[in-house]
Amino acid sequence: MQASHMSSKMRKQRAQGNRHATHHSSPRLTTELDVRIGVFRQPAMQTPVLVLNASYEPINICGARRALVLVLKGVARTEEEQGAVLHAARMNVAMPSVIRLLEYRRIPHQTRALSRKNILLRDRNSCQYCGIVLTAGELTLDHVVPRSRGGLSTWENLVACCHECNRRKGNQLLHELTEMKLQREPRSFSLHTSRHIMRMIGSADPSWRRYLYFESEPAA
Repeated sequence: MQASHMSSKMRKQRAQGNRHATHHSSPRLTTELDVRIGVFRQPAMQTPVLVLNASYEPINICGARRALVLVLKGVARTEEEQGAVLHAARMNVAMPSVIRLLEYRRIPHQTRALSRKNILLRDRNSCQYCGIVLTAGELTLDHVVPRSRGGLSTWENLVACCHECNRRKGNQLLHELTEMKLQREPRSFSLHTSRHIMRMIGSADPSWRRYLYFESEPAA
């Protein structure tokens, strides 16, 4: 019985090792389908919701939990629903897919606030070293130049990273590693970048498409 248990454990460890080896054998390009799968594979309350200004201009993406708070507080209204329903103690609330602010907010066109959410959005929920697309909860942030070696928490020095690549890189600089490199140069996250990501995520979602200017494109 013990031998059988040990044999099963060894097979499981070998399978995990093979997955990791395949996963990190060579970086690959992240496709738009990968991004949509990674973003929409979030837990229900973290599912992305498109946020519109009062003028119907798309201005942000937030999680379903935040969207529900804005709707229940009377700050926004639901324009499109996901189809799922949240069953609460006193009421049932339709989960929003698109919400619109009831008061117009002036959105500056300069760089967005530096935050974990915006870093993951900029990097399309993909590890910037191996390219795997994961949910927000499965990713961490990595300092390209480690803080212990003088690295700062800036747009240009923070990237989305899977936990395995984060462990492999450790406290080293990229030029000290032969098998790790960035897939793209990290840059600040502007409103233009944000809108590009909104369109990429929403390209396959009919409830988002009408607000992302796809309706002006010629029919195929």
